[in-house]
Amino acid sequence: MILVDLNQVMISNLMMNLQGNQGAVDESLVRHMVFNSLRMYKQKFSNKYGDLVVCCDDKHYWRKDIFPYYKASRKTDRAKSPYDWNEIFTALNNIRDEIKENAPYKVIQVEHAEADDIIGTICHDKGMQLGGDPILILSGDKDFQQLQEYSNVEQFSPILKKFLKCNNPTEYLLEHAIKGDRGDGIPNILSEPDVFVNGGRQKPVTKKKMSDMKNLYHTSNGQMWNDRFDINMQLVNLSLVPDNIKTSVLEQLNSTIEGSRRKLLDLFISKRMNIMIESIEEF
Repeated sequence: MILVDLNQVMISNLMMNLQGNQGAVDESLVRHMVFNSLRMYKQKFSNKYGDLVVCCDDKHYWRKDIFPYYKASRKTDRAKSPYDWNEIFTALNNIRDEIKENAPYKVIQVEHAEADDIIGTICHDKGMQLGGDPILILSGDKDFQQLQEYSNVEQFSPILKKFLKCNNPTEYLLEHAIKGDRGDGIPNILSEPDVFVNGGRQKPVTKKKMSDMKNLYHTSNGQMWNDRFDINMQLVNLSLVPDNIKTSVLEQLNSTIEGSRRKLLDLFISKRMNIMIESIEEF
């Protein structure tokens, strides 16, 4: 099984387009690049890993319900950006919907869930310590390194064009919860929850503090007596996705009807994607 983090695939192709197009969004070119990426992934990896499963972000992530500052600074960052993000999101949503309606792959999108939740749930359900059918995660997101606790789970970064290895997924997850994730607006456990949205600076987690906190965790049966740690672990640990979301993910995985090459061909014809038409059998 090949689990595609669709948002990362689309954003990486979009940024290439923006850099080469003076910041303007060419939806037709981005569409071509995204579909061509899916074609290449299937050709490169399907013999070993099997079919593609495309994993999509939904809106209104459940993490905001337990941590209102989750990804809150991204809106401010976009406001400072020279790009028209309304135009960008319109283009990306159009392409995502076209993939859902026409691609010959399973496409999963669950209310209030991110692609991370979908990928994490499938890996925890299908992952096996001593082998099993191979699973490949197509994403450069470091959050997925924790899933390498399963011997049949691997990760490939489309941006870096290499496999990402994690020698100790359990320790990585623990350190991730302690340090937080600036990109997602999650501060370390020593800092105030709103430090990023207020433009403040985090309290540093030195090597000694990290060592002390990890020792406390290991010697206290996983108890840190720190509310910030508990919230961070809930946010970053992909085994702690809410049960209703896990259920919906697995129901869609087991019941979603794939599209067909015929429908995809019709889309390519309607969009005049001649190169994709010639390669239709490779999808």
